[in-house]
Amino acid sequence: MKPEDRLFRPVKLAQFPSAVKEFLATPDTASDAAPDASPGLAPGTVGVPVPVDGRADLAQSLDLAEPLYDALHRPRPLDLGIVLGADRLPDGLAELAGPLAAEWLPEERLADTAALLRDRPGSLLLVGCYDHLTLDPVRSLLFATYRSRTHALTLLSGRDAASLAWSVAKQYARPAAAIGAVGLFTDTDRPPHLPGVQVHDDRDFERVDIQAAILGTRWRKVAFQGHGKDDSVNLGEFTICGLSPAAEARPGLLGPRCSYGLPCYKPEDKLVPLHRVPAVEVVLSACNSGPLADLALYDPKYQLLLNALDGPARTVVAAVSVHDSDRPENVAWMRAALTGGDTVDTLNASLAGSHPYPAFLRFGLPDATTPAPEPADHRPDPLLLTVGRRLNALLGSELLPHNHTLRPRLTKLARKVDLWVARPTHLADQSAAEIRASLTADLQSLDHVLAGQVAADPEDELMNYPAHFGDRSSLDPEVREVTCHCGRPAQEFTRRGLLPQILDTVCAVCMRCGDVTFRLPQAPSLLAHSADEVPQGGVLEVRAELTAARTGPVRLGLFVPSYLRADATVEPEHAKVRAVGGRPTDVGFRVRFDPATAPQAYYFTVFAVQDLAVSTARRHFGVLPG
Repeated sequence: MKPEDRLFRPVKLAQFPSAVKEFLATPDTASDAAPDASPGLAPGTVGVPVPVDGRADLAQSLDLAEPLYDALHRPRPLDLGIVLGADRLPDGLAELAGPLAAEWLPEERLADTAALLRDRPGSLLLVGCYDHLTLDPVRSLLFATYRSRTHALTLLSGRDAASLAWSVAKQYARPAAAIGAVGLFTDTDRPPHLPGVQVHDDRDFERVDIQAAILGTRWRKVAFQGHGKDDSVNLGEFTICGLSPAAEARPGLLGPRCSYGLPCYKPEDKLVPLHRVPAVEVVLSACNSGPLADLALYDPKYQLLLNALDGPARTVVAAVSVHDSDRPENVAWMRAALTGGDTVDTLNASLAGSHPYPAFLRFGLPDATTPAPEPADHRPDPLLLTVGRRLNALLGSELLPHNHTLRPRLTKLARKVDLWVARPTHLADQSAAEIRASLTADLQSLDHVLAGQVAADPEDELMNYPAHFGDRSSLDPEVREVTCHCGRPAQEFTRRGLLPQILDTVCAVCMRCGDVTFRLPQAPSLLAHSADEVPQGGVLEVRAELTAARTGPVRLGLFVPSYLRADATVEPEHAKVRAVGGRPTDVGFRVRFDPATAPQAYYFTVFAVQDLAVSTARRHFGVLPG
């Protein structure tokens, strides 16, 4: 390639100031108000200068970068910029960064971050060598701009002034349209393979030459996810390596084992030098892959972030600390990579329900073409949580014996619920609608079986839940005045379970009728209405008044005490209604009595089953001589 055709122009440090002036003197051929339509800088533009004195590694990176970009342009500037340690930078560097921000503020403004951001909303660009990216002032800026709708933080950095100049120079390059490959290499997940994304997980690491796959592809965006430290990311036996061949080790700083003359902890023929990865954007989705300078574990010679900044990538995304990036973040990132979304905004939004802090930093100007996503809501469907608590109680409280017929099916559903509440499932693998549909189908089937079992055997252990849970509960001090179905005043109160596997129970007690209703919170409410008396051989008409906690199917039944069952017939045996949550629904039953039924006082119990909860209402009546 002829020197005049290069996008990136290697120069000596002494030539750098004049080369910057020459480059910046080139006029735009069009405004960048519409970046996609901008043809870039005028024809004949000299390449953006980069000082490479004594930095053979940077000279190689300039060569590696040329095929990734097809033009130079002035990117849309951020609102504000601050240069850290400007007095220590070579002449020309601050000038080269000048067009990247609309207004530059003095470094002193960082002394009061709150005042700065209050007075000057907008996007903020922080430019400085790595040793200036310290806990103070970067931490306060990170937290102040995290999830903000009025502020955003971007950084440009490098291990030294030459690397910083290279990071600034790359911001003028526009990715070539032909460079479209998107790749995800993960050792901690087996994500879905989205069309348009090359996905490699641990199953591939034993049968694919991952080193060749990474270094042999020109990537638009590539992400590396695995365990490691700030010097490496593990991909099975392959390792993304942060070792810089050019940087001098700093005496007294901790280094990895290779810095002490020991062999690498992974096969050295499977190391992937990060600064040689041909990518426009590199994402380091590993904990502590981009620590602040005074929080780093290892000597900068070995740090992933600095090695990536020395490479051809215009944008480097790294984790400032620990994070729980998993399937949801991988799926969100892949979708964003295919649709023009910003990586840092996407990953931090996805993690917002798990972390109260920003996990990822952006080194490089944002070029997203889609709005920043809303923070992810990690709370599963409330019904899923309610069912999970009920399953935990039914299986873990000793209410049901080990050989109870419902245990196998309850256990199977409990495994599903545990999977559905996990972030990788409810945020990535299955949509909320898909989970809800599968859950409700399982519940309807189980509720049907449960209702049939209660009707067939009202003395089933399951029906002892009010006593079992109540014996392991304490009384909530709140007592509510309600009306019994006999028309008299009653008190409704709640017993709070003392252990995680003990459910709360709600009971209503009438001085005339006794403990007339039992239910679980968020379970159907029941009242039972009938005549007070019925003759021998007569029919007792019963109206069950049901108020469901949620809209959906509810199964109902009625039973009488064991000593009356031979003389009574219940019609229908079961009933199923689709109730509207919060709206009373009447369901009718008939109880036919044999003419030989002994005249005396009796009771019947109406029950309702929804979402594995059984609610009951007991009503007294008398049989009179016919």
